[in-house]
Amino acid sequence: MLPWVQPGTPLRTRARRARTGFYAPALTGAPTTTRQAEILNTALIGPPTGTRGVVNGRDVLSHTPVAHDPVTAYNTHPREVSSPNVIIMGDVGAGKSTHTKANQVLRPLLLKNRRCVVFDKKDQAGEGEYSGVTRRYGYEPIKFTADGSGTTLNLLDPVIAAGTGVTGQARLLNTVTRLARADTPLNEWEEEALRAALRHTIDHTDHRTPVLADVLPNLGTLADDPAYRDLSATARDELHRAGLSVRWTLNGLLNEYGGLLDGETSRRVDLSGKLTSFDISQLPDDGPAVPVVMAIGNMWMLGRLRGDRGHATTVVYEEGWHMVGGPTAHLIKANQKLSRGLGISNVFVMHKGTDIPPGSAGLAIIQEAQTVCIYRQSRPEDAYWCQQTFGLAPETADTIQRLPDGHYIFKYGIHPEAHVQHILSPWEKEVTTTDEALTTPT
Repeated sequence: MLPWVQPGTPLRTRARRARTGFYAPALTGAPTTTRQAEILNTALIGPPTGTRGVVNGRDVLSHTPVAHDPVTAYNTHPREVSSPNVIIMGDVGAGKSTHTKANQVLRPLLLKNRRCVVFDKKDQAGEGEYSGVTRRYGYEPIKFTADGSGTTLNLLDPVIAAGTGVTGQARLLNTVTRLARADTPLNEWEEEALRAALRHTIDHTDHRTPVLADVLPNLGTLADDPAYRDLSATARDELHRAGLSVRWTLNGLLNEYGGLLDGETSRRVDLSGKLTSFDISQLPDDGPAVPVVMAIGNMWMLGRLRGDRGHATTVVYEEGWHMVGGPTAHLIKANQKLSRGLGISNVFVMHKGTDIPPGSAGLAIIQEAQTVCIYRQSRPEDAYWCQQTFGLAPETADTIQRLPDGHYIFKYGIHPEAHVQHILSPWEKEVTTTDEALTTPT
């Protein structure tokens, strides 16, 4: 039977029925085919990503899966991203922590030759929120406390020197001193006194690994060293005073956090597992303890990974502001090339970016990240900052302010942004909500 004699939609020919809203075409429709009708769909919606990596969620516009993994994207030919670093940003409770645990930790660990290191800041029942997941992989979280009952990290650990050399150790010691001074930079006299004390400590400590306490006696006492004999008496006195100034700062830091920093690195610090958690949830939010441990842990990790290649490592910084919003950003910036060479993808999780000073090393780190996930930013200035910093479409700033929980704006490489809904499996919902769920029978 010919298609135009087939029964179709009943026609409403009465004008009264048409006025009340019923369909009343004036002409009989012409027959067509699916192929011919394609021209009627003027906007075919394609998926915003390919299929490489791991599934992150669902595109709200096309309802297609969004798949991405920064390490995979960095290693494709041609590269989809020029940097494997990731920024995850949003208000408290919008869903960024759940996103991080699922899309940056649990799912990538299913891939071959992958591991993850987390600086775990969120307290959950007296320990970090990643503790239960870490134990599921067969390892204990590395716990840090301010009272000395936890793990110790040594600023002068030879593992750090193996990764970045004595120059890296000096840079770390400078950063730690600056953090202890509430981000007050050292002047050139203090920097020289610190470098001289570090060199002398390393050269004259035998039969054991030097620790921070070994540096203190050499601060302010090396002004008469033969290396400075050509200086005037006034200059040597200035160097002496500068050394003492740094000495008092570090002495105060050791008095407050001696068990955390004074001693050789604890043997429990290891990166041999698929998932390593540096549990810093019990350190005080105020003061230098959290950024100091993050800085030392980052430098130690670089040295450790330099001798253990063959894996790609995702490093998650919960409360990533500590790494990009202060002096620690200079360490990350200086070691970026080394990090890429070691296969490291840094993931910085933070609330907002408006507090980062323009032109700072922290802002440069954020702008260089090629994978960006923006959850709700309720304040207009924070949403506008994201739109400007990451080169999003102008109308996206309004969308960012109105995102529901679990929804985010996703952008990678040169691709346009997409509105994504993060979707979890039932098991992932349990794991990302409470640690206790890990022991629930299934």
